[in-house]
Amino acid sequence: MTSRIKISSAFDGGNISVIEASEPDNIRVKIPNDTNSKFLQWFYFRLQGGMGEQCVIQFENASDAAYPDGWMDYQAVASYDREYWFRVPTEYVDGKLVISHQPEQDSVYYAYFAPYSYERHLDMISWAASHDDCITDHLGETAEGRDITLLEVSQTQGLAKNIWIIARQHPGETMAEWFVEGLLERLFDESHPVSRSLLNQCRFYIVPNMNPDGAVHGNLRVNSKGVNLNREWKNPTQEFSPEVLAVQKKMAETGVDMFLDIHGDEALPVNFVDGCQGVPSFDARMEAMETLFKDMFVAVSPDFQTKIGYTPDQFGEANLTVATKWVGETYNCLSFTLEMPFKDNQNLPDEIVGWSPERAKILGADILYPIYQVIMSPHMKVDD
Repeated sequence: MTSRIKISSAFDGGNISVIEASEPDNIRVKIPNDTNSKFLQWFYFRLQGGMGEQCVIQFENASDAAYPDGWMDYQAVASYDREYWFRVPTEYVDGKLVISHQPEQDSVYYAYFAPYSYERHLDMISWAASHDDCITDHLGETAEGRDITLLEVSQTQGLAKNIWIIARQHPGETMAEWFVEGLLERLFDESHPVSRSLLNQCRFYIVPNMNPDGAVHGNLRVNSKGVNLNREWKNPTQEFSPEVLAVQKKMAETGVDMFLDIHGDEALPVNFVDGCQGVPSFDARMEAMETLFKDMFVAVSPDFQTKIGYTPDQFGEANLTVATKWVGETYNCLSFTLEMPFKDNQNLPDEIVGWSPERAKILGADILYPIYQVIMSPHMKVDD
């Protein structure tokens, strides 16, 4: 009897290599490397022909992943319609990641996290540009010719604080663009007092996808040149990191009063931020703004916490090739990397969906509260 199992990934963001798929309970696959890179971890594929069967999918090179600790206590996501994503039973055993799932439909998609397609990205850009308070700015092109698009959102023509927010330097961290979508929805809500106040005092410069090439290729960490953009900020080049170079050029025109770089963390099952402690210019004013921001975020969002995160850098030892550190040092401003989990948020777990696009969008909307608090604080006004 010929197996009906068919696995494919020849679509936007798709990434898998099939070793064997002759029987539903013995499907063997590998995760391909990122483009021109040793990194691997992102997967996204379609399985057909498994309805009603107990499908067992073994990722045979999971131990070679960039972050093998990310597989511990991790559950893959699945979807029938690519809109609603839910978690499926997943184990990491003897260096292999194993998904065990009985699909209820003939076609099912599996992914490392809920994808954010390039088409949805373009739709979001068009939707944002339809609002009176938003204009788009073409910053340049990627190595493969895709647009690097900036959204400028404001209601003021006069002096304003410049808030920069970028996402998906690491393209497989798709929760970052879901986060931006939620932030924009809140920012465009004309009835929301915080949004209205911020747009009257600030200009938001938002890059929803820093790495569209990597996103289309199904990469976890790098662009089409095999370069990790978040290690390029000290010396970007037009050949290897045009995305960073284009953003830095625009930053030099506008200035930066606050910077947020939105990411996902493979291993830590919480939401957290990492700031600029360790950069040479870090001082009491920057520390006060960081504390105010974190305290306010904890107060408004049970999904955010400050007890778990990265070990702070020692003074003068920060890596200035990283966006947050470079921007904080260059512009002497509040500068944070915000990390969300690929796993569930252990402080507020959801067994069905885990950390999800919906929750990332809510967190993106809620971040306007700490932004507002810092903007209104005397620490922000020192340099006026």
